[in-house]
Amino acid sequence: MNIALIGATCVLGLGAIGSAVGAYIAGMAAIGSWKRSYLNNRPASFLLVAFAGAPLTQTIYSFILMTKILNSGKDPTLLMWAGILAGLAEGISAAAQGAVAAAGCEAYGETGKGFANYIIVVGLVETVALFVLAFTFSAV
Repeated sequence: MNIALIGATCVLGLGAIGSAVGAYIAGMAAIGSWKRSYLNNRPASFLLVAFAGAPLTQTIYSFILMTKILNSGKDPTLLMWAGILAGLAEGISAAAQGAVAAAGCEAYGETGKGFANYIIVVGLVETVALFVLAFTFSAV
């Protein structure tokens, strides 16, 4: 058995789990914000979809890393651990991004102001996932 396949499976699986959790958290906040808008006879901002969908990119990054691991000729133990740890980092980043995006949904939905500020903070959390992608890509 090639244990590098464990890493390839884990990086995609854990990244996707984190994306699902993050999108769930942010999505629930967006729906709650829209509900408050409708109850107050205010227009519901479509911009909240950007918050809800932000954690999904970690699945793409994880897929890229999975492909790199599958095509790598490096030590299988290194590839296994790289996949497991990168998958955890991508997944946790996505879940954290969902929590930050939920706060952005709440704040923007309530005030209608500050969208750029909130999305920048969501992007800061995204940066962790990009660093994991870049650094792991160069290691495997």
